[in-house]
Amino acid sequence: MTEKPPSPQVRDLIRQCAQVVVNARPEWLDELDQAVLGANPAIASDPELAAAISRSNRSNLLFWGAANVHDPGAPVPPNITSEPIAVARELVRRGVDSYSLDAYRVGEGVAWRRLMDIAFELTSDPADLHEMLNVCSRSVSEFIEATLGAIAAQIELERDELTRGSHAERRETVALLLDGAPIPRQRAESRLGYGLGGTHTAAVIWTDNPNGDLSQLDQAAEAFGRGGRVRPLTVSASTATRWVWAPGAPDVTALASAAGSEVRIAIGSTGAGVDGFRRSHFDALTTQQMMARLRSPQQIAEYTDIELVALLTADADRAAVFVKRVLGDLETASPELRSAVRIFVREQCNVSRAAGKLFTHRNTLLRRLARADELLPRPLADNSVEVGVALDVLHWRG
Repeated sequence: MTEKPPSPQVRDLIRQCAQVVVNARPEWLDELDQAVLGANPAIASDPELAAAISRSNRSNLLFWGAANVHDPGAPVPPNITSEPIAVARELVRRGVDSYSLDAYRVGEGVAWRRLMDIAFELTSDPADLHEMLNVCSRSVSEFIEATLGAIAAQIELERDELTRGSHAERRETVALLLDGAPIPRQRAESRLGYGLGGTHTAAVIWTDNPNGDLSQLDQAAEAFGRGGRVRPLTVSASTATRWVWAPGAPDVTALASAAGSEVRIAIGSTGAGVDGFRRSHFDALTTQQMMARLRSPQQIAEYTDIELVALLTADADRAAVFVKRVLGDLETASPELRSAVRIFVREQCNVSRAAGKLFTHRNTLLRRLARADELLPRPLADNSVEVGVALDVLHWRG
């Protein structure tokens, strides 16, 4: 049965509503992202996938809005632009067979509540409101269903492509090792082309810009193998993420100079054997998640440097309270002053060593430490451990 088209006055109301949606306020978009990611912690903990979901949220909202500006109340075709298709690709490359409807349903609920608020601001006529909300409700629901169908079809295509070739075998072998499956070591080494004896360090190398120069990821992976002197094991975890392992410990200084400007690197601990291979990877993931959670401006982070910060900031609100309580007015002091105190504490409160690290005169450092004591709730000498931890949180937090 063909639905009766909306009346001219309701079409005009829908067009006005859609124009507001197309020019959505930033706080509306943030609300949408927070709701969707909050309902999907596994997605929220993966920086690249969370960013893809965020782009897809915005794309769907603007796609529906633009369609209703053009032809108010008419059926909206599925959104098969690059953003939702990228979500399908990333899910499959992470081994997810199908996308839970929860994220889209949560997003649909948030968007619908916002649409109702807009509608009630546009008119108070009961009949027009009833017709407008009825048309928009059906339109949004059918649009989401059609888009989910398109994503499901793309997932099937991506799965077929991914399960062919050597990459699939390498990814499957790595997954077995990380899951602790009893795969014989010799067989795993043969499939990976990588020795599992000795020590290993893992890294997660990624970019927040999947449309950028992705060759920089592979260049960084090669540099992680100590500038090409050793052969690293690299697995494409997704379009814009590489999982990498290399024997021994990396040269972080050389790695920093080799990484492109958009590349970010989270480095795990160094461990021995298959257990070290596995543990180092999970430490690298923990490091990546902390960098994303804190929106850290740092390009490279090592697990050995952030382990305590990662634990403390698992609850962001409590971490913020801790920093404020411990640092007081030092929290908002100049970066130079905070850095001086942080390095002083890291150098076991040795003025000479800290001054050398900071490339500053000993007396300059002493003056900065005296100023810090004026800003701290408790003297630095009585509370250096907590102050150092709080300053580390600020260092990694964006």
